[in-house]
Amino acid sequence: MGNTFTIFKRELTGYFNTPLAYIFIVIFLFLTGIFTFYLGAFFERGQADLKPFFTFHPWLYLFLVPAISMRLWAEERKAGSIELLLTLPVSLAAAVLGKFLAAWVFTVIALACTFPMWVTVSFLGDPDHGVILAGYIGSALMAGGYLAIGACISAATKNQVIAFVVSVVICFVFTVSGAPIVLDFFAAWAPQVLLDTIASFSFLGHFQAIVDGVIDLRDIVFFLSLIAFWLFANLIVVETNKAG
Repeated sequence: MGNTFTIFKRELTGYFNTPLAYIFIVIFLFLTGIFTFYLGAFFERGQADLKPFFTFHPWLYLFLVPAISMRLWAEERKAGSIELLLTLPVSLAAAVLGKFLAAWVFTVIALACTFPMWVTVSFLGDPDHGVILAGYIGSALMAGGYLAIGACISAATKNQVIAFVVSVVICFVFTVSGAPIVLDFFAAWAPQVLLDTIASFSFLGHFQAIVDGVIDLRDIVFFLSLIAFWLFANLIVVETNKAG
């Protein structure tokens, strides 16, 4: 754990040593404001909740999170610093976990900067704070899922643009896997069991359940299992490239 924390501290500090962190946070806050107040009709709804705020998080993360994850390993491989990293007395698992946790904590920090939304809705009405807290937890878990996918793809290429595009595509598939746009493709020939399985991988379905205030253990396990799977895949990809 000590080595993991060392990598975590190094990576997290690296974000704030460059303009990347501040640009991301400003863009994230700006877009959440636009989507919440204009597309989400926050004031027009006349309800004291943050559903318009959380509704657009999957679509914001779909593009913003891969922009963070694309540099995790691709930049290291392109610069050749990955060889130096792997020669340090740090296990590969610690490096993978440390990099991921740093990116995840950074994303959570950006999410936490939206707390004025919570203050605003509390001033305007009497919201259910438990539901709002559940929404933040669900949003953080979903961001972790996107990051784990993006980190694995980043480890597979030296090109950050390719890592970004492929991550967006894969994250989009996971996001809408329970929507008709995906299920209709399989409905004509696939059995119902397969359709239910595909739909169960939908980020939207699991996230929406949490936003509604229902913290089901199955939804938590889904996101944590997905993160664990993609981090393991990340480990395998880095190990394979190292051996090659």
